Amino acid sequence: MSRSMLSPASTGVSLIGAPTDVGAGHRGASLGPEALRIAGIAEALAARGVDIIDRGDLSGPRNPWQPPEHGYRHLGEVVAWNRLVMDAVGAELAAGRMPILLGGDHCLGIGSITAVARHCRAIGKRLRVLWLDAHADFNTSEVTPSGNIHGMPVSCLCGMGPRELVHLGGDAPALRADEIRQIGIRSVDEGEKRLVKEHGLDVYDMRYIDEVGMKRAMEEALDGVDADTHVHVSFDVDFLDPGIAPGVGTTVPGGPNYREAQLVMEMIADSGRMGSLDIVELNPILDARNSTAILAVDLVESLFGKSTLMRD
Repeated sequence: MSRSMLSPASTGVSLIGAPTDVGAGHRGASLGPEALRIAGIAEALAARGVDIIDRGDLSGPRNPWQPPEHGYRHLGEVVAWNRLVMDAVGAELAAGRMPILLGGDHCLGIGSITAVARHCRAIGKRLRVLWLDAHADFNTSEVTPSGNIHGMPVSCLCGMGPRELVHLGGDAPALRADEIRQIGIRSVDEGEKRLVKEHGLDVYDMRYIDEVGMKRAMEEALDGVDADTHVHVSFDVDFLDPGIAPGVGTTVPGGPNYREAQLVMEMIADSGRMGSLDIVELNPILDARNSTAILAVDLVESLFGKSTLMRD
């Protein structure tokens, strides 16, 4: 599909801020939505002809900054924020608009993807989640080294976790393991690694990407995506190599460089099937002159059709 046929420009796009770091191990991701706005995300998409509306920020509980209880940090607050996100994302999808969630930490993916999965079931579309991240985020309370729920959204979506999150949208699991493709993974805890293998997650880690190249990895991750598929992109900014994206709380060396990241975004754009997007874990406190936010906006532009190449 050519970039001129990309649907978001005609359906409209809504920005939803979720300024919280309740699921994270560092403070500061709560400032991510405003950093993305300052970096010009609305203006950049409007310049591409996208009908863009900024819905502002959701208002949820503050981060109490307490130690874990029964394997989870801030469970009540995480549930509250994810319910807000689920309802806001679901409302935009029901209105025929594409939601872009401005995080906030990655625990918010539970609410966002639960809403997308419900929407897909309601309209009879297949779901493909592209999880761009340095981490598998497949921990549970039994294997987590920290209790931080931003390391657990995929396991919760796949049915493993506290009932309040697993059944956030009623039906559970919200997501089947075969509906997700994880790209850029390079940091997985030992207990988490066992769970990933047991549940058969489709993981394109950096070793595999180094061996076969990003183009082939993305071709495989997008294989089977067609007109009946809704693609949800969950973009954790720590997916990127910290050499180009320092503004995250959980940097892991050896991530995709700028050219590889651009290729990922352009190939998703070429599919023409992206229907929703999360941008999470941006931490301006750890950034240098908002450079990571500016880079994230640049890459999001590529998701909406901006090409780095002289190609029709």
